[in-house]
Amino acid sequence: MYLELRFNKYVRLCGTIFYIIQTILYTGIVIYAPALALNQVTGFHLWGAVVSTGVVCTFYCTLGGLKAVIWTDVFQIGIMLAGFVSVIIKAVLIQGGISTILNDAYNGGRLNFWNFDPNPLQRHTFWTIVIGGTFTWTGIYGINQSQVQRFISCKSKAQGKLSLYINLVGLWTILVCALFSGLALYSRYHDCDPWTAKKISAPDQLMPYLVLDILQDYPGLPGLFVACAYSGTLSTVSSSINALAAVTLEDLVKPHFKSLSERSLSWISQGLSVLFGVLCIGMAALASLMGALLQAALSIFGMVGGPLLGLFTLGILVPFANSTGALTGVLAGFVISFWVGIGAQIYPLLPERSMPLSLETYGCNTTHNGTDWMSTTEVPFSTSAFQGHSAERTPLMDNWYSISYLYFSTIGTLVTLFVGMLISLPTGGRKQNIDHRFLLTKEDVLSNFDIFKKKKHVLSYKSHPIEDGGTDNPAFNHIELNFTDQSGKIDGTHL
Repeated sequence: MYLELRFNKYVRLCGTIFYIIQTILYTGIVIYAPALALNQVTGFHLWGAVVSTGVVCTFYCTLGGLKAVIWTDVFQIGIMLAGFVSVIIKAVLIQGGISTILNDAYNGGRLNFWNFDPNPLQRHTFWTIVIGGTFTWTGIYGINQSQVQRFISCKSKAQGKLSLYINLVGLWTILVCALFSGLALYSRYHDCDPWTAKKISAPDQLMPYLVLDILQDYPGLPGLFVACAYSGTLSTVSSSINALAAVTLEDLVKPHFKSLSERSLSWISQGLSVLFGVLCIGMAALASLMGALLQAALSIFGMVGGPLLGLFTLGILVPFANSTGALTGVLAGFVISFWVGIGAQIYPLLPERSMPLSLETYGCNTTHNGTDWMSTTEVPFSTSAFQGHSAERTPLMDNWYSISYLYFSTIGTLVTLFVGMLISLPTGGRKQNIDHRFLLTKEDVLSNFDIFKKKKHVLSYKSHPIEDGGTDNPAFNHIELNFTDQSGKIDGTHL
């Protein structure tokens, strides 16, 4: 809605289409990832796991709406932490302490905090993570409907901010647990890499392999890890499907069918949830061809989320930006981002750019053979299926296509901003009258520090309704929609 208020309906439509593309692609990866874990731990067929995951998410998201998404997220974060903690504790006990794990990681070159190489062609450096990560995560938390719908479901701005701060603590906790689990994984197999030794069919099955190795004598704990992996997936997929249905309903259905009743809109929303669930399951097949799943996910956020972040930034920060510049800028950013992103998939980095670390197998004959019995479904490609290894390298491949994937979002944002400003100036951008509510103002910045100000309490004889609960969000409603059918039965519906 902001894009239509700031520019026009065509810019809003463009942003909606880009968001739908981004979310479907990303959700396909999210569905595929835990299916690999279930396949490794239980031997369950890989594509059976993919379909069942998508069906479960679609089912409870369709019936419960955003309320079901939020409450299931609350329980799933507990399961995720329990799975991580069980793996970390057992790995620390087996390896002989945290110091052993850290020493193995350091000696193997896995702890590298001081790589300040500014070369954007190096895949992981301090600058690629800080600069590229800032743009990527700003897009995720600032403009992504899956996150924004959580903010606007709060009663007030203060509660929305508090939810974001709590989320930040939770995100740090999950990242630290994932980081230490990876270090424990390396410490366990530093002399016998399961992937190099052909004990697993994909690098993303390393963690389930570790779980089977160290927890197979503890009934229920391998299942807890699978539940941990699926909790993250169910949380993400359900919120994505809900957001896709909400965006499509608001931006594509309501503007063209204004006479629809609330009941009709409710049924359409549920139908859209089913449709997008099916599409996301189909996208999981594409995810199996994209190589490392974490890199693929961040690449998608960069290629599509970058231009969208640039579009919103253009509207908020540039007063003379107009609809012509915004539309041209976001299309240019989208084209450039996909050009470099798809090129990077087809022509992978040279070893001197990706700097792969050594993987040893000299210890495989004597240790860690406890999980060889587990059968797995073969993954068609362990790396990108689009890679052109036989093509002769050109300067375009060695430079433009070799830019770190963490910079995709930065490129998309900056191209959108630059082209948008460049086109807006000669097309009447300075002549338009813009409502300052749609721009970033000093009051908006200072409002973030209201918590440090002492509020003046003014006595009033008027009592405040108890049900308001401090509500200052016009989109929040305490009352769920209830429809009465012909028999007089009340049917509660969540939108």
